[in-house]
Amino acid sequence: MTEWNLPDSFLFEGESVRFGSMGDGPPLVLLHGTPFSSYEWHRIAPLLARHRSVYFYDMPGYGQSEMRDGQDVSLGRQNRLFAALLQHWGVTKPDVIAHDFGGATALRAHFLNDCDYRSLTLIDPVAIRPWGSPFVQHVRQHEAAFAGMPGYAHEALLPAYIGSSVYQTLPDARLAPYIAPWLGETGQKAFYRQIAQMDLRYTDEVQDRYGALRCPVQVLWGEEDQWIPLEKGRELAELLPNARFLQVPNSGHLMQEDAPEAIIAAALEFLPGCER
Repeated sequence: MTEWNLPDSFLFEGESVRFGSMGDGPPLVLLHGTPFSSYEWHRIAPLLARHRSVYFYDMPGYGQSEMRDGQDVSLGRQNRLFAALLQHWGVTKPDVIAHDFGGATALRAHFLNDCDYRSLTLIDPVAIRPWGSPFVQHVRQHEAAFAGMPGYAHEALLPAYIGSSVYQTLPDARLAPYIAPWLGETGQKAFYRQIAQMDLRYTDEVQDRYGALRCPVQVLWGEEDQWIPLEKGRELAELLPNARFLQVPNSGHLMQEDAPEAIIAAALEFLPGCER
């Protein structure tokens, strides 16, 4: 298992948020998706750190950040945290690469919290309705039943669900770091809590404003994404001004595992000052 440590913490509304950074140069922030954590960037961040000061963190309720009963882990809160973290880091107008829920977080922070970016790269983001797999829709209606199921049943469910985010078949050792935060009583409750709080209204609040995006933007989408279909990526790219759209073959929703080289190549071609 690859070790991934977030050595620093930030107190946000009384909750501990873990973060890390590496490299030197203009700031670049990586935002993870759900049900993942900043670990999804473990192969990508060190390469980007050759060109940028790279920042990454675990959202509240995810990964190494605090998980607690009654916690608000919705998209309605994540953008406020992101804006607060940028201020805490002293970072203005960073490049941003955001995946899944991270994409919604970056877009909401841009339009609702006046966070400006030098560039924005969106990877299979949650951005336009409808979104949410049949599994997600079912769990949202029965959160208490899933949160209270026997641990062995929950542990059997996790590999099947998280494994469906990739096009290839990941061996157990590569799946394990994605599963680990959701194990045990606290992790199990947190896993179903974040699904139960998924709500289309948080993307509805900003979707009509996408045409006013204030930075260069590119959209990467896995051709084999079984969670959010490729057509949604094309639809999103048409809403964003002058968006560069790249569909990535042999990649599912978790492109960081299926095709990390595609992310690196797209970043080096798109990030200001990294053009080859």
